[in-house]
Amino acid sequence: MRQRVATLVWRVLLAAGLVCGVGLLPWLTRTDPAYTVLKARSAEREPTPEVLADIRRQLGIDGGPRHVLTGWLGGLLRGDAGQSWISGADVLPGVLRALGASLLLMAVALLVAVLVAGAICARTLRLGARRRLGGRRGGGSGSAVLAALPEFLVASVLATVVGVQLGWLPALGWYGPQWTLLPALALGLPAGAVLGRLLDDLLPGAFGEPWALAAAARGLTGRSIARQALRRCVPALLPNFGLFVVGLTGGAVAVEQVFDIPGLGRTTLQAALAQDLPVLQAGTLALVLLAGLATGATRVAARLLTGPALRDGALSSLHRPAPPAGGLLPLLYGALLLAVVGFGLTRDPLALDTGQRLRAPSLDHPFGTDALGRDLLARVGHGALDTLVLAAAISAAALLAGVLLGLVPRVSAPLVDTVNAVPPVLVALLVTAVAGSGAATPALAVGAVAWAPLAAHTSSLLRQERATLHITATKGLGAGPVHLLRHELLPAVVPPVLRHALLRLPGVALALASLGFLGLGAQPPSPEWGLLLAENQPYAERAPWAVLAPAAVLALLGALAVSAAGGLRRPSRRRAAPTVDGVDKDTGAERRSMAAAESEPAGAR
Repeated sequence: MRQRVATLVWRVLLAAGLVCGVGLLPWLTRTDPAYTVLKARSAEREPTPEVLADIRRQLGIDGGPRHVLTGWLGGLLRGDAGQSWISGADVLPGVLRALGASLLLMAVALLVAVLVAGAICARTLRLGARRRLGGRRGGGSGSAVLAALPEFLVASVLATVVGVQLGWLPALGWYGPQWTLLPALALGLPAGAVLGRLLDDLLPGAFGEPWALAAAARGLTGRSIARQALRRCVPALLPNFGLFVVGLTGGAVAVEQVFDIPGLGRTTLQAALAQDLPVLQAGTLALVLLAGLATGATRVAARLLTGPALRDGALSSLHRPAPPAGGLLPLLYGALLLAVVGFGLTRDPLALDTGQRLRAPSLDHPFGTDALGRDLLARVGHGALDTLVLAAAISAAALLAGVLLGLVPRVSAPLVDTVNAVPPVLVALLVTAVAGSGAATPALAVGAVAWAPLAAHTSSLLRQERATLHITATKGLGAGPVHLLRHELLPAVVPPVLRHALLRLPGVALALASLGFLGLGAQPPSPEWGLLLAENQPYAERAPWAVLAPAAVLALLGALAVSAAGGLRRPSRRRAAPTVDGVDKDTGAERRSMAAAESEPAGAR
């Protein structure tokens, strides 16, 4: 009970610190909020000292940040979130309307994500149900390519092709359920690819557990076995599913901009740029509360799906020793990527030729040219060094931080919820305010949030691995916490988390790019990959190769990362299996499962 109270206090302190930090944004950036509000209200009005003083008096900010914060918090206790500094309207109704739009979009996007994840796992489920899975480990190239697709690029293509050219669905606006389909596809396809890849990574372990063998021996249908395998694996992914709930609600800024959706992410971004503190604080607080609700719901769902087995230490390990997945795919993808970069480095990425604007791919320009006549192959090749090195460094740091913080879930879980509740653009603004604008700013901003899903994944896998039979048997043989952590828990948990980090590597590169597009990262004429996407997006209809070239290279990077991760498996160790009272613990576990005459996994009993 005391630990729960301490965790709750820690969560409240983090939420309060975040809201207060957002409320101090103008003073952290050392800008005059009155000047920013004046420019947002009327860009033509002269910012004279008298005018600025009058605005400060109207907004009540002449008393300083402490006066502003205490006044806002006092009103919040009475159910009043204040008035917008820009429009003068009440904040709470506007934020609730934006939250409603974002929640509807998030729900449809999650439905799309679940369907995509099911399609990715369909083959594994079918083979596992027929007991033909063997040692198969999916390469995941298709899901990696899908996960690497930029959301704003998918949104632009869907709006242009499906909405405008074909006219099948509305391309702009927010007037009813049919307006949600295209933006939900743009958000749900990459999210579903990530979830499907993580689930497909766990399913072979579930089909190899003793309960599955017992169920097949009793003659249960393959469909029933597949359904129970899903039930066995889903609890490990629920924390990341909860992160997607919050991320798709407040982090869908680019998609909301493309489709002109008045959602919470777009509202929060506009408030941050205009320094409309009441709106910004109310939006941030709504996301923090949503993160807490999502976390609580996923924990309850995980307990219901797992049952008493998690408490009683009666689970089997989903991460058994296995040989590395072989194949030539990683070599093929790596060779293609090196060839693109190598040929691009031999060309000039800054050479302008206005007579060659938006030229289609040819022998002289294999990837075509951009709107200034620059060779796209050259820009992709020269941008590879900055993009790949920085993205790899951030991913490595995020992996290390995620694993270490995942080992202490009582500390990290509230921190993960708080970090995930902040839209990435707002994180960049806060980092810029504290660290200043510079070359390291985008890396710090992306690294500040990239560790959160890895920490949640680590904590979830660790919780289930600690409840396995072999851990219980090893404890009975006298193994201490350090031995268990080094020789049992970390070898089982780190490989899947590392594969997860590699799956998100292209997303890290895209996050860096989006900051550059907003003026917080790489700037033109830098050939950074994501910046290439942002620069050429307006010409996607006239010259699709201008965006397809960098998008294809990012997809190739994702396929390379995931296919190479197939070789990252828990190593087999040739040693005698620990025994309990002379019985091999793994064999004993299987015999107990067979003798139990139960067709469901331990978590369902």
